[in-house]
Amino acid sequence: MSGVVPFLTDGPDTCEVSAAVAGGQIVVPDGTTGKVKPSVGGDTTVLGVALTDAQPAGSAPTNPINTAWPDPYTSVADDVDIPVTYAAAATYGQRLKAAANGQVTPWVSASDTDYRLIIGRCTQPAGVAAGAVGRARIDVQ
Repeated sequence: MSGVVPFLTDGPDTCEVSAAVAGGQIVVPDGTTGKVKPSVGGDTTVLGVALTDAQPAGSAPTNPINTAWPDPYTSVADDVDIPVTYAAAATYGQRLKAAANGQVTPWVSASDTDYRLIIGRCTQPAGVAAGAVGRARIDVQ
């Protein structure tokens, strides 16, 4: 090959969704459609975190005030420090893995043996309670 043009040099990737996605959710590929969807937990194929809300193509507007058709695309970022929802409590600096509903949960070295599950670390200085939103450094390898 004499030369190639990169698909992505800086910034997030743009992906079409197969299920409703909210900004701040961890997303994974949907193996059936080739689109993205929120993580279901135990995912080793995490792409990153959605930066915007999106609905599958053809979805009807859900807001009675805003009748515009929802966007079927979301921006997916990796290597970002961003607010996410925690499924379980985490301490500052603790490693994280994907949880159900596009959330994150702590990776526990005693029971988690697959290092491919690690998608980041908790960067909320005081830690985060279960069900709360807090900072995380999402860096998928």
